[in-house]
Amino acid sequence: MFLVRIFFLVSTSIYVYSQDDNSASDILFLKIQELEIEIAELRNQVESQNHLIEKLLKESSEESDKGSNIIKDISADNAIRFKGVSDIKSKEDVYSAATKYLENQNYDDAFKLFKFFTETFVDEQKTPLAFFWLGEISLINNDIEKSKGYFLDLVSSYPDHYRVPLAHKKIGDIYLKNNDVEMAIDRYNYVIREYPNNAASSQALQLLKNME
Repeated sequence: MFLVRIFFLVSTSIYVYSQDDNSASDILFLKIQELEIEIAELRNQVESQNHLIEKLLKESSEESDKGSNIIKDISADNAIRFKGVSDIKSKEDVYSAATKYLENQNYDDAFKLFKFFTETFVDEQKTPLAFFWLGEISLINNDIEKSKGYFLDLVSSYPDHYRVPLAHKKIGDIYLKNNDVEMAIDRYNYVIREYPNNAASSQALQLLKNME
């Protein structure tokens, strides 16, 4: 009887340990399954992201190609439209042709080329000058508001350019032309105060004396 009881206890213990081992194995197996599912989900997310990135890069490349084609088309059209320009893609040639038109008092063609220059090229010296001449030509053509706009573009975008003092004086001239005397006086005084050694300052001072 005693032996039977010992056998029963040993058998029960083995069964319990076996059950514990099985439970631990089951839990470990379930965790592994969960990790495998998470890894699969992450892999799908990465693949989706890679696909999205590839799509965006492709779209960007296509848009860039479209932009290049547009520039080529515009250049080709302007090569026909602008006579006297050796190379429409050369900012030096475009600016040179514009100044020649200006010197010959061909203001319409000069205006078109200077405008094309400001819209197409970036040049810290020539772009402000192009804006200045656009303002000057507009003033000659009595397009007062457009003229003021170009001079304001110059003084706001290129405040350190050497044409800025004269552009401010021109803005004063436009105010005076529009009978806005107070604004004209303020602008002339601004030129005298900010640019005392510039020729535009002397011109502004003389205009103020004439207004007394």
